[in-house]
Amino acid sequence: MPSPVSADRSAAQPPGRGSVEALITQTRRLKGEVDAVRRDTRSEGSDPEERWQRALYELALHQLDDLDVHLAQLRDGPEPVRSAAAAGPPPAPPVPGAPRGSLLSRVGSAEWNLLTDEANWSGELYQILGLDPAGPALTLDELPSVVLAEDRPRLTAMVTDCLVDGRPIDGEFRVVRPDGSARTVHMMGEPVLGADGGTASMWAVLRDVSELRRHRREVSETRDSLRLHRQQAQTEHRLAVELQEAVLPPWRGSLRLPHRGTPALDLAAHYLPAATNALVGGDWYDALELADGATLLSVGGLTGHGVAVTSGMAMLLGAVRGMAMAGTQPGQLLSMLNQLLDATVQPALGSAVCCRYRPETRALTWARAGHPAPLLYRDGTGRTLDAPEGVLLGATTGAAYGQAEVALEPGDLLLLHTDGLVSGHAGTTAVDRLLDLAPRFGAARAAQDCVRTVVEEFGGAEREDDACVLVARVTA
Repeated sequence: MPSPVSADRSAAQPPGRGSVEALITQTRRLKGEVDAVRRDTRSEGSDPEERWQRALYELALHQLDDLDVHLAQLRDGPEPVRSAAAAGPPPAPPVPGAPRGSLLSRVGSAEWNLLTDEANWSGELYQILGLDPAGPALTLDELPSVVLAEDRPRLTAMVTDCLVDGRPIDGEFRVVRPDGSARTVHMMGEPVLGADGGTASMWAVLRDVSELRRHRREVSETRDSLRLHRQQAQTEHRLAVELQEAVLPPWRGSLRLPHRGTPALDLAAHYLPAATNALVGGDWYDALELADGATLLSVGGLTGHGVAVTSGMAMLLGAVRGMAMAGTQPGQLLSMLNQLLDATVQPALGSAVCCRYRPETRALTWARAGHPAPLLYRDGTGRTLDAPEGVLLGATTGAAYGQAEVALEPGDLLLLHTDGLVSGHAGTTAVDRLLDLAPRFGAARAAQDCVRTVVEEFGGAEREDDACVLVARVTA
């Protein structure tokens, strides 16, 4: 295609071959670096953010491919324009070393002579439109015949503005190839003025941008998907937090039970969130005065995180409270919780420890289901209570749970906690750290002071999971 030179301006001088070669080298090096990063992005389609990142990498590579194409065209000079009357050789092959389908086959050129009504096309334009290179090039009047019906007015307006008002063409339209496939074409062009100042011809570069538009659409869709995923995650997190706050005991700081008569227990508890605040789990703590004057102490939780787990925790805690108020003993209570989980539609695993304390005898009856045993502190030392048998809730149908009983004394301190308190630590080391707090607990004036000590030791930012801790101090 001849260079488009208007009567009132001269053509720009092409850049030097050496400078273009340098740009090509830089472009291909950058392509290699981007492709290496893209290959390191492991995405199986499950993470919206990874899908969005990968789509952006694909789009960047596609655009760098096109830049490589255009720089190669600058280096090698314009391709010869095919005449409508000439049936020359087939189109030139792509530039060696470039990806197949991403080079010159996506960019074609054309010139329409308004004086002779002759159309000159490059071979690549035939490929873009899916037409036989041996056939005649379409005139401006015939060009709309290959354009999608709803896009024809747009093409007509661009051509009219160019020929009548002398405006440059810069727009897109879709074409339908003979095989029925549709392609998106971006067209850029200008009128070429004759000596009398009138429009003598129109030249244009037509580029197949179908893949580019597809990549951009994928980026947009994955970005929207990621935004929706984040909104859903934020909504679920808010619901989980609100549900957790609504279910856990409303008391803050210290609590003394029973409410009537001389308090026998000084209680304090705390919920420690995970380092990642999006991980709201199913841990609970509870202290409840029962109808017969006994006190129920329990901690536990379901595995996992999110609204479903938190709602499951709410169901379990409600069941614990209801059965305890009905007089169910800890071992039987855990057996019925296990049946409840076994009967739910959504499989779940959980752990719990339930204690029933009678202040008149200072007897503590307790049972556990796959949960750390309570720690007992007395006279400046601590020990782990001997644990009865008890598997995880939901692990085995018809599981039975044993009970143990221990006599407490005034000044004794009982510590119950969920697994998350010591997650990330070796098991015995974590328990030893808790037991080593005995002197500090002995010097504490209230259960709340003991909870603060635990939070100072185990409430660091590196916490992998959420946790609960409950401290009960025998006062009488």
